[in-house]
Amino acid sequence: MEWQFALDDINEIATMFWKAAGSTTVFAFHGQMGAGKTTFIHALCDVKGVKDIVGSPTFSIINEYAYDCEGTPKPLFHMDLYRLKDEEEAQRAGVEDALNSGYICLVEWPEKAPGIFPDNTLHVYIELVDSKTRRIKIANN
Repeated sequence: MEWQFALDDINEIATMFWKAAGSTTVFAFHGQMGAGKTTFIHALCDVKGVKDIVGSPTFSIINEYAYDCEGTPKPLFHMDLYRLKDEEEAQRAGVEDALNSGYICLVEWPEKAPGIFPDNTLHVYIELVDSKTRRIKIANN
């Protein structure tokens, strides 16, 4: 699956993304620095109704937000592995526990700890087309 969109249309694409994702809970976001991973994750959280301030967890590693799931608040984890050295450090930070929690996990820089992701992880590739346009490709790796 692939979408190309202008940043003005990001919430529409985020809505389509959630519909296409089905029951998947773990999403690995790949892309160069500045490609728009955090921006797209922010839109995904907006569409889910997250009321918390969504920001990059570059220094905290894991941010936990709450969203309403059919009247019940559920956690949603946003992780950024950029600062981690390896899988062991990711495990110590609690990343693997979150990935196996059954809750939605949106992970930036998954290549820092590829061995800890469950088999059913959906890989999302974001790339710059130009300063206002992005392309997103989704694959089960």
